[in-house]
Amino acid sequence: MDEPESLSHSKWECKYHVVIIPKCRRKTLYGQLRRHLGEVIRKLAEQKERRILEGHLMSDHVHMLIAILPSMPCRR
Repeated sequence: MDEPESLSHSKWECKYHVVIIPKCRRKTLYGQLRRHLGEVIRKLAEQKERRILEGHLMSDHVHMLIAILPSMPCRR
C-alpha cells in the first residue's frame, strides 16, 4: 500500500473511486472516442490539481481512482 502524503503536522490519504456510466450503458466508449476521452479526463485532472492513480476505460463505463489534497472541497 502507498505511504500517506504528509506535511510537518499531518498525514493524509484521500482517494475517491469514481465510476462514469453513459446513458443506457451504451457500448460507445471504444475506438476514437476512447482515445479522446482519456485525454480529456487527464487534462481535467491536471486543471483541478488531482492525480489519477488508476483508470480503466471499459466498453460501457469508466473506473478511476483519484487522489486529492484534503484541503480541497468536494463539490457536487
